[in-house]
Amino acid sequence: MKLGELVRDIECNLQHGSNEAEIHSIAYDSREVKEGTLFVCLRGEHADGHKFIEQAVKMGAAAIVIDEAAVLNENQINALKDAAVIGVTDTRKALANLSAAWFHHPADALTVIGITGTKGKTTTSHMIKHILEADGKKVGMIGTLGAYIGDEKYPTLNTTPESYELHYLFGKMKDAGCTHVVMEVSSQATKQHRTDGINFEFGAFLNISPDHIGVGEHADYNEYFNCKKLLFDQSKQIVVNMDDPSWKEITSGKQVCTTSREENADYMGMEIQNTWEDGMLGVEFTLCGSHADALAGKFTLRIPGDFNVENALIAIAITDKLGASKEAIQKGLQTVYIKGRTQVIKSATHFLTILIDYAHNALSMESLLKMLRAYQPKRLICLFGGGGNKPRQRRYDMGAMAGKYADLSVLTMDNPRFEQVEDINKEIIEGINVYQGNYITILDRKEAIHYLIDNCEKGDIVALIGKGHEEYQEIGNQKFFFSEEQIIEEYLQEK
Repeated sequence: MKLGELVRDIECNLQHGSNEAEIHSIAYDSREVKEGTLFVCLRGEHADGHKFIEQAVKMGAAAIVIDEAAVLNENQINALKDAAVIGVTDTRKALANLSAAWFHHPADALTVIGITGTKGKTTTSHMIKHILEADGKKVGMIGTLGAYIGDEKYPTLNTTPESYELHYLFGKMKDAGCTHVVMEVSSQATKQHRTDGINFEFGAFLNISPDHIGVGEHADYNEYFNCKKLLFDQSKQIVVNMDDPSWKEITSGKQVCTTSREENADYMGMEIQNTWEDGMLGVEFTLCGSHADALAGKFTLRIPGDFNVENALIAIAITDKLGASKEAIQKGLQTVYIKGRTQVIKSATHFLTILIDYAHNALSMESLLKMLRAYQPKRLICLFGGGGNKPRQRRYDMGAMAGKYADLSVLTMDNPRFEQVEDINKEIIEGINVYQGNYITILDRKEAIHYLIDNCEKGDIVALIGKGHEEYQEIGNQKFFFSEEQIIEEYLQEK
């Protein structure tokens, strides 16, 4: 593709070279540059792409995209030779538009659904995907756990990938026959223009609370809030959870479809009850509301926590508006599960309720344990450790939550990195002792899991906390394969 054709729809100026330069690829990492690459200079927290212009040209870059405000030094100018230089007001915005053009605007051929919120994005995205698949659609998904095209997984670095990767994935989804894609939209993504130019058929708001504030993320809560708002400026239809008081402000008076388990709304979840049958934890609720007449009735989730009704209502509203049948919505919600997020291990449910969860700070741990305590188990038992080279207060706080809510804590290894597991657990114990909680220590996590399988029984709820979807342990500077789900499955087979 000629450079002139590629930049045709973006505001830019040619500062050096020719629009006739032939472009064979796009890269924003100089290490990915090869002959004929268009290199886009991004400014990041730790690196500035403008400093790698000479390296990119040596690697064969045919054109460079720079900030108009950037001043090239003499060495950079001399190194350019025949390479074209394009100046833009914002290279991140330019990358989004260039990527869409490079892959021939694949998002335009898909129904794109964007989900934003501090909590619940992953769960809601999975619900929507399962419902649409139950309705016969082929669905792509992009989020915290990676990207999925049907059942095939593609690893990603961020909840919402960089714009180039996004459009690459959209292209793969389109080619694979997907008609819909549901994606988690993070505040970092909108701040960095990764989703610029995407036309979302639906934008959904779940909730907001202070998060991701600090160096390399957001300067303060206002910036975080305003970045969340940006999704709704590019959404054709908006669905909001009225149970979060910020819904009016964050959608800026736009027309919305509402969901709630507390207020009168278009889609309402009432008569919510926890269910615990055949070892499976879940929730049952009655759907009603001004837009839900055709769907009214009982719905069941096979994932625990009454708060998940809020996520389910958003999924119901969106898929109902997309034409999914009541049967597909019920089936999708009954069969959905999220790897590593309150994931009940089905193969153990004949004798024990054991689940895996990613909670790794005090807030998420308290939320998890309070929710599980509501099921009134004979014993609530949690297994966890603490991350090495992470804030030490977090360990103490997690210990306090375990001491407060659990009948027994099994302290073990998480990702110790460059710290000693014993030292990490000592700080956890200080927190447990605040509530005189019961605990034992089994440093080897695999042995600790085996111990719980051997020593717990029906009526107990066992939560393996901290690893979630991760399939590794980080010890020193190495990562070793470690899958809690696999360890359970293999031990059950042995027994």
